[in-house]
Parts: sequence; C-alpha cells; structure tokens
Amino acid sequence: MTLFTLSPEVATAIDAGKPIVALESTIITHGMPWPQNVEMARKVEDVIRQGGAVPATIAVLEGELCIGLTDDQLMQLAQAKNVAKLSRADLAVCMATGGNGATTVAATMIAAHLAGIAVFATGGIGGVHKGAEDSFDISADLGELAQTPVTVVAAGAKAILDLPKTLEVLETGGVPVIVVGQDELPAFWSRQSGLAAPLRLDTAAEIAAAHLKRAALGIPGGQLIANPIPAAHEIPRDQMLPVIEQATSEAEAKGIAGKEVTPFLLARIFEITEGRSLAANIELVLNNARLAAEIACEMVKQG
Repeated sequence: MTLFTLSPEVATAIDAGKPIVALESTIITHGMPWPQNVEMARKVEDVIRQGGAVPATIAVLEGELCIGLTDDQLMQLAQAKNVAKLSRADLAVCMATGGNGATTVAATMIAAHLAGIAVFATGGIGGVHKGAEDSFDISADLGELAQTPVTVVAAGAKAILDLPKTLEVLETGGVPVIVVGQDELPAFWSRQSGLAAPLRLDTAAEIAAAHLKRAALGIPGGQLIANPIPAAHEIPRDQMLPVIEQATSEAEAKGIAGKEVTPFLLARIFEITEGRSLAANIELVLNNARLAAEIACEMVKQG
C-alpha cells in the first residue's frame, strides 16, 4: 500500500539528503482568502528555498496524501471549496473516501514523520480553548507534539487560546517549549504574552542539536519552537487583548464551537483590526519559515 506521494522536488531532495521543511495547508484553505492564500504559500516556499532547504507543503487531494505540491496542485487547493480540515482523527477517513483535505499541525506532523521530514514551519499551533474546563476543547496538536518527533516552528500558540492552560498541557506531555531569543513566550501576533519562556535557545544550531539529542535519548515527541514575530510587524499585546475578547464573546453568543471556532475568530479579528492581523500573520509565517530552513540545514550538517 502506498501511503503518500512525493512531489518531484521533494523526492529529489530526499534522495540527495537535502534539508526539507514541511508546511501545513489549513492556512491556505481556512486561514486566508483567495488570492492572498496562494501568494503567501508561494512566498513561504520561496523563503525556504532561499534558506537552502526544500519546502514540502502537505495536503490530501482526491484521497492522495501529497507531500510537496506542484504549483498546479497549490493553485487547485487554494481555490477549492469545502475542503476538509484534517487532524489525527480524520486524516485516514479523508484518504479512504477520496476526499480533499488540508492538514492541521497534527496531521502535518504525522505526514512529515512518515516521509522522514523532521522540521515543520507553521503560523501558530492549536491548544486549549478558553472555557475548556467546561467544553474540554483541546487541540489534537498538543497530543501530537507529545508523541511525534518533529520540530515545529511557530509564533507560539494562537493568541485566541488559553495560553497558560496550553503550556500546562504541553508540560504534562513532556513537550519542550523553546522560545527563540527572549525570556517571554510570544503570543502569535504579539511578541509578549505575560508568560515566562519555559526554555530558551538563541540559534538554529542549538535547536537542531536539541532535536538530535532528544532522538538519541529515545524520548518520544517533538519540540515546539516559539519564534517571536519581528518587532516591526507585531500588534502589541495591549492592542490585541480587547480585540480577542470581543471576537470570543461574539463566538460564544452565536454558539460557535469545535473546529468552527478558530476560523470564525480569525475572520472576526481580521475585520476588527482592518486587516492588520492578516498582514502580521503573513510576516510571522515567513519569519518561521526562515528559521525552519536554518534548523533543517543544521540538522543535515550535524546529523
């Protein structure tokens, strides 16, 4: 049984032992509107290539798990309607039924690991939703980080989440949360969250070494690398908090729950900030892609 297919670029990179960076696809289908989504996807892939690595955007197209997309496939995905949002629970079902699906952090980690890709760049991970003590709404991303050995570069967890509880769940799962270059956890659009960094490393070489050492020790799971958005592009925390509170209140009033919460909140925050949140989102993804390419290159060098 063939579990996945590789794009020609990714297949060549694997054969040659080149550094590769995995990319998710829900940011394309559920995170940004057309045509910004395909423009951003191409920019992110180009940033990774400029950093000396090969991008591998992951998605399910007509039941086929694609690791690396051609430009035609990228265009197809960016314009597709009713694309499923795939996590650990529904990845196999989408494949078995010939569906189209965009991979979340969890599903991307699974696919990347299957293909032997150890580094993954994204915007922000999922986590513990506000009110989870009643709803039990906790992203599968956290469990995936605890069991799948992929280094995930993100700008922290999405700031719409309960960040203290998210950190607690990651700690319980034994996931290293490593902040790059500062002593405070970033909060997606903002460089500050008010929470101390559990761990800090300052270079791609150190991050790569930590990944390789964890593997050598036989410790399961990956690393979460919390890479702060560049200062020139951030929306400060004191400006974002009231926006997030307003959007969250509206979601609660409308009874929005489960997988629909994050897309609703991101869309509403985009409207309230008059597009600033999307501009910041694009910049932080590009910043994460740059760092991920450096880490992937270091892993090849050190490995």
